[in-house]
Amino acid sequence: MQAWQVHENGEPNDVMRLREVDRPTPAAGQVLLRVRAANINFPDALLCRGQYQIRPPLPFTPGVEVCGETEDGRRVIANPALPYGGFAEYTVADAAAVLPAPDSLDDAEAAALHIGYQTGWFGLHRRAGLQAGETLLVHAAAGGVGSAAVQLGKAAGAAVIGVVGGAEKAAVARRLGCDVVVDRRAQDVVATVKEATGGRGVDVVYDPVGGEAYTQSTKVVAFEGRIVVVGFAGGTIPSPALNHALVKNYSILGLHWGLYNTRNPKLIEHCHEQLTALAATGAVKPLVSERVPLDEAAAAVQRVADGRSTGRIAIVPQDGARA
Repeated sequence: MQAWQVHENGEPNDVMRLREVDRPTPAAGQVLLRVRAANINFPDALLCRGQYQIRPPLPFTPGVEVCGETEDGRRVIANPALPYGGFAEYTVADAAAVLPAPDSLDDAEAAALHIGYQTGWFGLHRRAGLQAGETLLVHAAAGGVGSAAVQLGKAAGAAVIGVVGGAEKAAVARRLGCDVVVDRRAQDVVATVKEATGGRGVDVVYDPVGGEAYTQSTKVVAFEGRIVVVGFAGGTIPSPALNHALVKNYSILGLHWGLYNTRNPKLIEHCHEQLTALAATGAVKPLVSERVPLDEAAAAVQRVADGRSTGRIAIVPQDGARA
């Protein structure tokens, strides 16, 4: 079968190589999946660079999110068990963590209704307790993680302010349903958000960016607001001034979604049920901006790494049944 492999760490375009390799053999408690679609996530770029919290042994195949088909014909979504990632014709996954793919979504959309949407659901509902009528600010609102948070915020009855970089991404954020869109390249984020909220600020901030975005968040969060930290796609991990949180009465909440897989996996299943129901009604629909063949995966991962994508890019193997 064909699979992309990383033999040394570096930029995706430089270190990903498409190879003919043996089909992986599932270990005890695992299942073999024919990959129907694999979505690119920012952690895939970090894995290539050797900067992710998990560092699989070299060589490994990236791809942390797939829609696949089991040997008995079930259509499922899963997180592949590294080093056998999803940028391949076949992968393996832990049987206990495999979830049914929603019938209302195609393969690429179904694969995307996992990491980004689970992270958004846990961040907004379990960690921040977002309520109908509150105001939510989402950084990188046109990206894969941000677009999921926008849709989930709207589904919860919140007013959503989306912060993006550039006119093209601003247009995407508007189509997603943002009530207010702020182009950080052309507007003052803090001043625009304060004006949009009548000076009050926002109740919840969803931040997958870090760096300057986090600093802006502290300036626009409302009294008793909540800042949910879900990643550092901007490349800089901020050092929060805790005295500022004290005098302004806001909370800083961390979210590592992967921990729920080991600490409370039943919540993952419950979340998937909620997301499946929302997808069935059309309240959420993953934004898949591109569907590319397997042989274009490295260039697509690089676009995500460079912040040049919107929504999710899906890799769709052309002949997943080939041995």
